[in-house]
Amino acid sequence: MNRRPLVIVAATAGVLATAALALPHLPPNPVSDSFNESLFKEKGKHFATTADAPTRGDRAFALPSWVPKDATDIRVRARTDGRARLIRFTLGATPLDGPRCAAGTAPGKVRGPQLNARWWPGDAREDARPDCRDHYQYQVAVRGKRVYAWTDGTPSPGGLVPQGTAPAVRASAHR
Repeated sequence: MNRRPLVIVAATAGVLATAALALPHLPPNPVSDSFNESLFKEKGKHFATTADAPTRGDRAFALPSWVPKDATDIRVRARTDGRARLIRFTLGATPLDGPRCAAGTAPGKVRGPQLNARWWPGDAREDARPDCRDHYQYQVAVRGKRVYAWTDGTPSPGGLVPQGTAPAVRASAHR
């Protein structure tokens, strides 16, 4: 019995399995970006400052209104449908005024982060509090100067996002 085809198939399967596990965790590059977009339906971007982040159009990468204007080292990871997002940034001189929702509003139930990123801590959910000041309700955790926030697309109470719409992520977006 010729085992050569079986060995080739097994080796190919091993290479593909290794790539599936390793590529999402590699630094940004065209191969990992394409892989993440097509397989995981996720895109990411990095902005040095808030001024570099989009304010119109590409809403998936637009920062929530409560992010201080002097925040730096901003990373955003978003589902290609634009709803679920992870955001990490470093505070500047302006302190974060704390996650909050208006008095009398009941924040919706937001699931844990549904995206993965190398820069995201696995235990961010432990000390997170809801913030309802933007289109979507976020869960926000502050650790020293580093802020971690995520949303699953749950509208904020009093929803600023029209029902049934989702911001789109352009196909040309890169980290």
